[in-house]
Amino acid sequence: MRVLVTGGSGFIGSHVVDRLLAAGHEPVIYDLRPSPWHVDADPAIPTVIGEITDRAALEAALSEQRIDVVAHLAAVADVNDVHADPETAEIVNSRGTAAVLEAMRRVGVSRVVFASTIWVYSDTEAAVVDEETLLPAPAHLYTSTKLAGELYCRSYQELYGIEYTVLRFGIPYGPRAREAAVVPSFVNRALAGEALVLSGDGSQSRRFVYVEDLAQGVVDGLADVAVNRVYNLVSDEDVTIRQIAELVGEYVGDVEVVVGPARPGDLGSKVVLGARAEAELGWTAQTSFGEGVRRYIDWKRAQTGEPDAELAGV
Repeated sequence: MRVLVTGGSGFIGSHVVDRLLAAGHEPVIYDLRPSPWHVDADPAIPTVIGEITDRAALEAALSEQRIDVVAHLAAVADVNDVHADPETAEIVNSRGTAAVLEAMRRVGVSRVVFASTIWVYSDTEAAVVDEETLLPAPAHLYTSTKLAGELYCRSYQELYGIEYTVLRFGIPYGPRAREAAVVPSFVNRALAGEALVLSGDGSQSRRFVYVEDLAQGVVDGLADVAVNRVYNLVSDEDVTIRQIAELVGEYVGDVEVVVGPARPGDLGSKVVLGARAEAELGWTAQTSFGEGVRRYIDWKRAQTGEPDAELAGV
């Protein structure tokens, strides 16, 4: 299967490219820049440079590359970036998704796997949620843009027959992550001997997913059983932000942990269930959070050329 991966040069997208290759598919990257993670790939990964809102460029990529399915991951994915520049986030996340779907309609590509987020559950009253949970109007713009993408997928299926699979990602972490994300931020500060700053008291919990597991979920989402279905790709571990700080301190060395201001529109603590993905796709998160953080620290040290150090608690 020939798969156009929008955002294929980025954090999650680059791992999706790797997993597609391993599964025998033919990935094609569509992004603003070539993938720094596939410079020496042999054979070279076909790459199309273009804006996600450029429908004409998307149409050309879909037709010239003979694409069978689109894995749409391109987005402004950091909630802090969304908060700082809401207009760009709306253009990229909402209108970008509309452009992808419209290009598919015009060219005749009839299947999309859309990367959404468990942030869509932010404003639900229920503490335990799954894919059947009713979603109220969102308060955070990031949630609004991702829900818009989900709704566009549904509309294009109803009106034009484009099949979709919506994957609501747990909080991703691991190699190649954005430096501003919580795990890289804590690890970088700890390695530099700086204090780790919590958003609020750090009691808010998350269901993190190691990026390689998440990428495998995208590949699994190509299965026929996933057509016109929604899945939560989450682990079964609830990890608080304070626990992350403590774990990083345990692995890297003693660091000070301080309390900072709470982040506006935060996800809070939700137990997000992933039973549907396990039952229908056979997908579960394989990497424990502790092991994933350990792997990230090893990768980070290798990237920076820092000598390996034996991790405490190993």
